[in-house]
Amino acid sequence: QVQLVESGGGLVQAGDSLRLSCACSGRTFSLYTMGWFRQAPGKERDFVAAITWNGGPTYADSVEGRFTISRDNAKNTVYLQMNSLKPEDTAVYYCAEMVRPYVASRSVADFGSWGQGTQVTVSS
Repeated sequence: QVQLVESGGGLVQAGDSLRLSCACSGRTFSLYTMGWFRQAPGKERDFVAAITWNGGPTYADSVEGRFTISRDNAKNTVYLQMNSLKPEDTAVYYCAEMVRPYVASRSVADFGSWGQGTQVTVSS
């Protein structure tokens, strides 16, 4: 059974940085695209960033140039470095793993395993 555990959220001011981590267990981590999504109160869960099994990143337009996704296959961990944070980045951030290996996607429906989420709050 796949288990994903996020950490690193918190309360920061606009312009600050945070680094989220997601530790994964239960499958061969290096075979799967990993993603970060976020959900603000009353809104749908939105794509933030993803990184393929071979390290190719992709980002939502709203975070391009400010956020960086990376992975360490030796540690079974994926990271999200968030710089120049804005109040509109406030949300619960979720780590997720693709259902199938060697597939890239930005769609919530294609990710089958999810962490519990970590709150990020950015004050103005």
